[in-house]
Amino acid sequence: QKCAVSVHMCFRYDIKALIGRGSFSRVIRAEHRNTRQPFAIKLLEVKGREGHEACQVELGVLRRVNHSNIIHLAEVFETQHRVYLVLELATGGELLERVVARGTFRERDATKALMMVSGGLRYLHTLGVIHRDLKPENLLYYHPGQDSRLIITDFGRTRRTVCETKDWAVRTLCGTLEYLAHEMLARRPCSSAADMWALGVITYILLSGSLPFDQSSRPRLFRAILRGSYSFHGDASLSTLAKSFIDRLLTLEPEHRMTAEKTLKHPWLVSMAACSSNKNLHRSISRNLQRRASRASSRCLSSRSTPGLHYKKKSTDQHLCSVLPHSFLH
Repeated sequence: QKCAVSVHMCFRYDIKALIGRGSFSRVIRAEHRNTRQPFAIKLLEVKGREGHEACQVELGVLRRVNHSNIIHLAEVFETQHRVYLVLELATGGELLERVVARGTFRERDATKALMMVSGGLRYLHTLGVIHRDLKPENLLYYHPGQDSRLIITDFGRTRRTVCETKDWAVRTLCGTLEYLAHEMLARRPCSSAADMWALGVITYILLSGSLPFDQSSRPRLFRAILRGSYSFHGDASLSTLAKSFIDRLLTLEPEHRMTAEKTLKHPWLVSMAACSSNKNLHRSISRNLQRRASRASSRCLSSRSTPGLHYKKKSTDQHLCSVLPHSFLH
């Protein structure tokens, strides 16, 4: 019976194109044959133990959640070695794509996005779910319009509690290095506070186009994160409240870090940056993203020509190469 399920999926959906690929998955664009509504179908390989565990984690979370700022699971199909997740299709682009494409970007625009992400995180954390791989690539706009909701996606690295207690923690090191919380690198128990650290990194790059911990090598990056050493590079254009918001997220001790609930009550978000200078940050953000993408492009080229050096997974640098327009790199 399981082997025939994917056939039922093909009867129900028109397969259009491959739109993404991961370690244990592929994502294809499809249309419902009757309604012509577009969907994204994620194909999860469940042959090995690791693939099976990743599938069970993601499927378990997606079946449990129901929130406007979290990707919606429409239905599931299974075969002997694969699981097909039919998800709502987000067509509005990734968070950084939207920032680059805009002619203007102010603190107020950042607060709109961050309120939606914080709302989604508050919901997840209330359920005892830790995303563990929060980054701009996993934040998608549902449609291209200005009123689009922002959706948290990619729950393949998620962990959740068996019983919803606040003292639950995991010690597994996973996620994208630039967004990993201090306690994860220190191999200390990790809780929902790790997601809040990642939100602090996202806020920093959203307002500056740079990463707070931006080093030329992994050892230096590790040390910078473990020390919690970052600065605002003397940028006087950011408001005091915006800097306070970031500082309270990039706090070394998890118990002193803002929770998702507290971010939504922070005066910077509550006022939607009413006290900021209203300065257009787009030029400086784009310039910094351009510099980073240019460096990343050079590193990507050199890594291809160096024997034994390769990427198992697309890094943040490589992602910037793909997000920014080709003209940005030259």
